[in-house]
Amino acid sequence: MKNLLQLQELDLKIERYKLREIEIPKQKDKFTIHIQRLDTELKESEDRVKKLQLEQKECEGEIQDKKENINKYESQLLSVKKNDEYQALLHEIDIQKKQIGIKEERIIAILLEIDEANAQFDEDKQRIANERKEIENEFAQIDAELAEAQKERGGLESEREPLISVIDAALFRQYSRIRKSMKNGAAIVPLRDETCSGCNMKVRAQVVNEVLGGEIQHCHHCRRILYHAPNFENTPAETEA
Repeated sequence: MKNLLQLQELDLKIERYKLREIEIPKQKDKFTIHIQRLDTELKESEDRVKKLQLEQKECEGEIQDKKENINKYESQLLSVKKNDEYQALLHEIDIQKKQIGIKEERIIAILLEIDEANAQFDEDKQRIANERKEIENEFAQIDAELAEAQKERGGLESEREPLISVIDAALFRQYSRIRKSMKNGAAIVPLRDETCSGCNMKVRAQVVNEVLGGEIQHCHHCRRILYHAPNFENTPAETEA
């Protein structure tokens, strides 16, 4: 029984490491969300530059269209004979020139905004690159922690076979069945007075007496294996199942 108790202690440690191996990678989740925010922020910064550059091209295209309109109206001036038609064309030419002036002023403003947006984009890019580097360092630490947990678990698992080899085969099968049915937690628990410490239910008097006498018995409520702790306190592990 003492060897079986040692095996259980080993299995519970292995179980805790397995849980750690599940939980450790979850530490990356908050950093992954932060990376997504940084990527969004950088894209928005870059998009501001692209939007201004697009507006600049649109303004330049509109200026070119209006210049073509002016050329068309000026060529029409040579062929009109009526004064009101002549004045109407001059009015249209004046409107086109004013609109060109407005667009040219806007282009000047856009160029200033592009300079500012580019400067901000470069600043954001550097800052975000630094933050991503810090996150990569955090990821490396998390990966190292996971690798260490896996290594520790591997070492513990290598200790199982020597212990199993000295445990009564039938008793080990009982233990394994209970562990499998419970998924996790202790399969062997101490009897406390007349109560199973696994499920906290009262155990039958006959079972209590048999456990106190050193026999292998199960709790009839939860089916865990029961033992009386004082019976095994001074028993060498290698001499008992």
